[in-house]
Amino acid sequence: MAGQFAWNRNFAGRTNGLFPCSNTHMIRLLRVLPALGLLAGTILIGQTAGQNAPPAAKPAEDYSGMYSFLQDGEFVQVTVEDQGRVTGFVSRYGDLESDRGQFLDHFFKVGQLEGRKLSFTTQTVHGVWYEFKGTVERGPGKAAGDEAYYLLKGTLTQSSTDANKKTSSKSREVTFKSFPQDMGAGPDKPN
Repeated sequence: MAGQFAWNRNFAGRTNGLFPCSNTHMIRLLRVLPALGLLAGTILIGQTAGQNAPPAAKPAEDYSGMYSFLQDGEFVQVTVEDQGRVTGFVSRYGDLESDRGQFLDHFFKVGQLEGRKLSFTTQTVHGVWYEFKGTVERGPGKAAGDEAYYLLKGTLTQSSTDANKKTSSKSREVTFKSFPQDMGAGPDKPN
């Protein structure tokens, strides 16, 4: 018995006298469980906080859409993206001998919306490009999908380069009306 007592005393010394048994795995588990609990709690709190985060800031109003241009049948497509970046294009009839009556698309080279101030410059097509500087304003349209709900008002500069590489520009004050939008077509009617 004296040998057995000495063994328990040695074992008890190794475990700081807490457990006079040989189940050391239980001791390790008891040391690790609080750390695992903290880790799991931290992960759950992080996931919950991410779900409750507000969505990315969007402009109060979305001015994206199609607007009239200089002649009937011509239009400007404006798409407002993140951080006020604007993409789009001007679709117009050609007016040179070589392209008269054909649709020409001038994609935006740069475009910016800061608050209600809109500006864009198009790429050159057949020696012609446009620059617009103005504002987006509320128009006479009653509902968001109505014609002229928004207006683009400002200065449009049309620049062109002739065969001799001479550049000329003309500016004018313009108002472009938003096109009506189909606010969700209803179900097809039976024939």
